[in-house]
Amino acid sequence: MRNLELPGRSVARSMNGMAATSHALATLTAINVLQDGGNAMDAAVAACAVQGVVEPESTGIGGDCFVLYAPRGSADIVAFNGSGRAPKAATAQWYAEQGIDKLERFTPHSVTVPGSIDAWAQLLRDHGTRSLGDMLQPAIRFARDGYVITERVATDWEGEIEALTHDPVTSDIFLPNGKPPALGSVHRQPLLAASMETIAEQGRDAFYKGAIAEDLVAHLRELGGLHSLEDFAEAAGEYVDPIKSAYKGYDIYQCPPNGQGVIALLLLNILSGFDFSTMEAMSAERLHIEIEAMRIAYQERDARLADPAQAEVPVEQLLSADYAVELRSRIQMDRASVPPAPAPIAAHADTVYLSVVDKDRNAVSFINSTFNSFGSGITGPKSGIVLQNRGGAFSVDPDHPNCIAPGKRPMHTIIPGMVVKDGRAVMPFGVMGGHYQAAGHARFLTNLFDYGLDVQQSMDMPRLFALPGDDETEVEAESGIPQDVIAKLEEMGHRFCEPSKPIGGSQAIYIDWEAGALAGGSDPRKDGCALGY
Repeated sequence: MRNLELPGRSVARSMNGMAATSHALATLTAINVLQDGGNAMDAAVAACAVQGVVEPESTGIGGDCFVLYAPRGSADIVAFNGSGRAPKAATAQWYAEQGIDKLERFTPHSVTVPGSIDAWAQLLRDHGTRSLGDMLQPAIRFARDGYVITERVATDWEGEIEALTHDPVTSDIFLPNGKPPALGSVHRQPLLAASMETIAEQGRDAFYKGAIAEDLVAHLRELGGLHSLEDFAEAAGEYVDPIKSAYKGYDIYQCPPNGQGVIALLLLNILSGFDFSTMEAMSAERLHIEIEAMRIAYQERDARLADPAQAEVPVEQLLSADYAVELRSRIQMDRASVPPAPAPIAAHADTVYLSVVDKDRNAVSFINSTFNSFGSGITGPKSGIVLQNRGGAFSVDPDHPNCIAPGKRPMHTIIPGMVVKDGRAVMPFGVMGGHYQAAGHARFLTNLFDYGLDVQQSMDMPRLFALPGDDETEVEAESGIPQDVIAKLEEMGHRFCEPSKPIGGSQAIYIDWEAGALAGGSDPRKDGCALGY
């Protein structure tokens, strides 16, 4: 039973189908598609396209996506990597010659070729029942006719004024009258609406080979970028083999690198060696273990993760039981560890994640992002498309596996998750919040499986995050963590700071095969909701 002293959202429950997203308009769009006879993949693409309009700080067609898909709820999980690549002219030597030692966010060097539209087109072709053009229509209407600015969107937008001033095109669209749209006001994006209409009419090639690509490439090159029309024309996502690990009798599936899903699994493997039944859910003991496990796992991430097509990534070692034992042994139960010197790393970021399950129990775990809020802050002057800054995750150190190279994909933070038990998919789930996502997956699942919380309670619980790349053991902590617990952790050597905004967000839908019912949750840290029918 939900603790009445800590009221929160109720779990959404239904029989036929359900969608959970971080924005109510996107959730409603998905439900409308399902009720109109579309399947889960159709609904996921339509909802994500809407989010790219009404939640423009978090996502858009200038970003990337990753997807896990369980057809008819089977354990034969399909994984798709829709992440973009660096320009062919991007070499570590070129950046060194230019005196560039970091791929700064507000420069064209942070922009990789967007993968979202290609991914959506391929996924609908192979697993949907509707066309990309049809699934873009709700988003086109919102972009053309307007949408109301909601609470979390308004807060995030207000915090990105500086990011929106680097490109006059971006400023004109997203700082009307020189300031962000106010809460409750109506905002429109007519240029984006026209671009999506072109894609709806002409297909995915309109983005990668037509006037849209010409607009984006010309603007990037004007700003000093290395992008070419050939880079856009050759863009293509790919199906990949998912990776998995076991936790508490469940199989947890992730996309393989270049995403950080392997780190979520590594974290779970480390945590599996602790008996959380002896610890309170919000105890200093449990949180200390989480913090220390995060630090260890993220050290592994920052040292090893890269595009496996161009670097050696030891996935098998990272997922081995023996390696988890070795890493777990580094955790000292009475004091905080001192992490190594920090690795250069891009700042905290935004994303949208959504889950959809339809009447046939097709289950979709879908994540799409421009990385930082409003990505690179660079917008096509004719297309109105905001470009991601995923290239900022690259290193320019030629000895690092994640060093930028021609056609290479950067280490990615966005990771969809899928839980399987007894040969059936039981839960598409995901967590937003940039670097936090691997830690967020582990925390959500331990709340669910170790403490017996429902999907909504598991995501409502206050969060903390040991910031990667930090050499002073600094930890972001949400205000809901009891002060006496914070005090005990400080005695152990942990240092805390207040996050600039809520840590991430999450969605999940649990499939109860025996009851024939669905149970969904949507994180109150965002403006979203879970709805079923």
